[in-house]
Amino acid sequence: MKTKLRKSHTICLPFEKNRYDGLIKDPKTFRGHVDGQWSAHPELFPEGMGRGYAMKDIRRSKKLGIAIRRITVSGTDYSIRPSFAMPYMGGFTTDTEKALYLRKYGVPFHALAHVFGRGPMYWYRLENHLGRNSVVGTTVRGGTALPKHVLADEKHTRLGGGKCYVATTVAKECVLGVAVAENAGTEALTEAYGVFAGEAKAAGPGYRPETVNTDGWAATQNAWAALFPGILVLCCFLHIFIKMRDRAKLKYGALFLGAATKLWGCYRAASKAAFSQRVRRLVEWCAAGPALPAAITGPIRKLGENRRRYSAAYGHPGCHRTSNMLDRVMQRMDRHLFGTQYFHGGRATAELNIRGWALIYNFAPSNPMTVKKHLGKKSPAERLNGFSYQDNWLENLLVSASLQGVRASP
Repeated sequence: MKTKLRKSHTICLPFEKNRYDGLIKDPKTFRGHVDGQWSAHPELFPEGMGRGYAMKDIRRSKKLGIAIRRITVSGTDYSIRPSFAMPYMGGFTTDTEKALYLRKYGVPFHALAHVFGRGPMYWYRLENHLGRNSVVGTTVRGGTALPKHVLADEKHTRLGGGKCYVATTVAKECVLGVAVAENAGTEALTEAYGVFAGEAKAAGPGYRPETVNTDGWAATQNAWAALFPGILVLCCFLHIFIKMRDRAKLKYGALFLGAATKLWGCYRAASKAAFSQRVRRLVEWCAAGPALPAAITGPIRKLGENRRRYSAAYGHPGCHRTSNMLDRVMQRMDRHLFGTQYFHGGRATAELNIRGWALIYNFAPSNPMTVKKHLGKKSPAERLNGFSYQDNWLENLLVSASLQGVRASP
C-alpha cells in the first residue's frame, strides 16, 4: 500500500508569534494579513480564493492553547494554522526545530529525547507527520519550474527484517521522490517511482523530465520509460570507474592508475565526436596494449559496447552524466537508516518516515561553507526556489507544505 495524500483543509501562513493573538482577535486586521499573503503567495491557498472568502469561527487548540481561525472558500472550510505551530498542534517550532535539524544528520530519536526532553516516540511522530506532505509540491514552490534533468537509484535497506528498496529521485540538490519497494523488479519499481511521477504531475500537469541518470539496472530504466514515455535514460559514467576501482585498485595499482587516467580523459571530452573517438582508442589500447586483467578490461569493454548511450548526454546540456549528486543524498540517507536501525512496522509507516526525513533534508540549513558559497541561501530548497517564506527553516518548510503542498481543486 503506497502513501496517499489525503485532501488537506489546512492553510499554513507566516505569522509572528508575539503578534498573533492581536491579529486573530481583530477580524479586519486578520483579513488584511490573509489578503496580503494571498497577493504575495497565491500558491499557499486553495483555488477559488480569488473569488472571495468568508470569515468563519475561531477554535482554540487544547494542546497549545492558541486560537485557530477558519475561513470558507467556495463552500469549503479551511483552517489557517500559524507557521510557528507544528502539524496536529504537536508543539511550537521554537521548541522543535533544533531537534528536527539534527535529524538531517541521523541523530537517533532516543538521543533527541535525552537532550531535548519528551520521549523518543514524540520526535518520531513529528518527523512522520512531515511525511504526509507532497515531497515535490512542498519542495518546488512559487512558480519554480520542475527540473528537466533528474537522477534515480534505489537504496538497499531492511523492513521488519526483510530486504526492501527505497526508490529515490533527486534533482537540484533536493530529494524529490522517496518510496519503498518490496523488491527490485520492474513492476515494484514502477509503482515506487510512480509516487514521484504522480506528485510531479500534480505540481506541473504534463510534466515529463528530459533525462534521468541511473546506474544501469534494467528494472529502473524500464520503470522510468513506462512512467515518462520518451524520456532519455542515461547511464552513469561514474559506475564504470567504480566497478574498475573496486576490483583492480588494490591488486593492480599501476595498471589501474593508467587505465583510470585514460577513462576520465574520455569523460572530459568536449564533444560527442571526441568522446566516441577517445572511447574507441581506449578499447583498442586495452586490446593491443600490455596484458590487462579482466577487472580492468571488463568495465572498459562494456563502456565501448554502450558508447552511444553514454555519448547521448552531449545532446542535452545540463543533464547528469554521473550520479555524484544522488550519491551525496544516499550517504545521508544511509546514516538516517542506520540511526533508526532501519525500518520498523509496516510499509506505510516506513514511507512516512523516509518522506519526513527527505523534507527535513531539503529544508534544513546546509554546512555554513556551503551557505557562503551560495550567497547566503541556506538550504537546498531555498537554493532551488531562490527564496524562502520564513527565515526559520522549519517554519519555511511548514508554510511550503500549506495544503500539504497540493493546491485544492476549485
